[in-house]
Amino acid sequence: IKHIDEAIDQKFLVTKTIKGQASLGSVIHIMDAEEMSDGSVKVEYRVTEDSEKFSYRDYTVKFQDLMQFCKWARPDNFIARHYKEFNLKDIQHYVKVNNRSFTSFCLPIIILAIIAVWIISIVCLKGSTGIIVGLLASLVVFLVVITTFKKQKSQAKLKLYQKVSVNWDVVIK
Repeated sequence: IKHIDEAIDQKFLVTKTIKGQASLGSVIHIMDAEEMSDGSVKVEYRVTEDSEKFSYRDYTVKFQDLMQFCKWARPDNFIARHYKEFNLKDIQHYVKVNNRSFTSFCLPIIILAIIAVWIISIVCLKGSTGIIVGLLASLVVFLVVITTFKKQKSQAKLKLYQKVSVNWDVVIK
C-alpha cells in the first residue's frame, strides 16, 4: 500500500492483536481511512465476530503512520475470500508460520544445534575424526532446519487450500 486510500473497502488479515478490538488472525474490512495532518493514519474497520450469525462490530484505531498499519494488517486475498470457511485457530497458525523468517526461526535453531554438535563431536571423538563428524553433522543440521522451515510454510498454506478445495471437488496434495 502506497497510500491509505488504497485500503478502503478491502479486507485485511490482522497480524497483531489490538486488545478488545481485533485478535490475531481476524479478517477486517476497512470501511474508511484517512491520513491526518501529523502523518498518523485513522482507520475505521469492521470485524466479523461470528461467521454463522454474521454479527459485526465496528472500530476506529489510529496508527502512527502507514507502515504501522501495514504491520498490523496485511492483504491476503485468499484468506479474505474464504475466511468464513476457516476457524480462527487455522488462520492464527497460518499467520504464525508465515511470519517466521530465516533470522527469527532458523538461525537460532541452527546456531544452538551446531554448537551442540561440535561440543559432542570434539568431546566424544578426538582429533580429525571429531572435526570431520562435526562438519558433516553441521551440514546435516543446516539442511534439516531449512527443509523443515520451508515444509512448515507450505503445509500451513496447503491445509487452508485443502479446506476450501472440498467445495470445488478438487483434491490438493
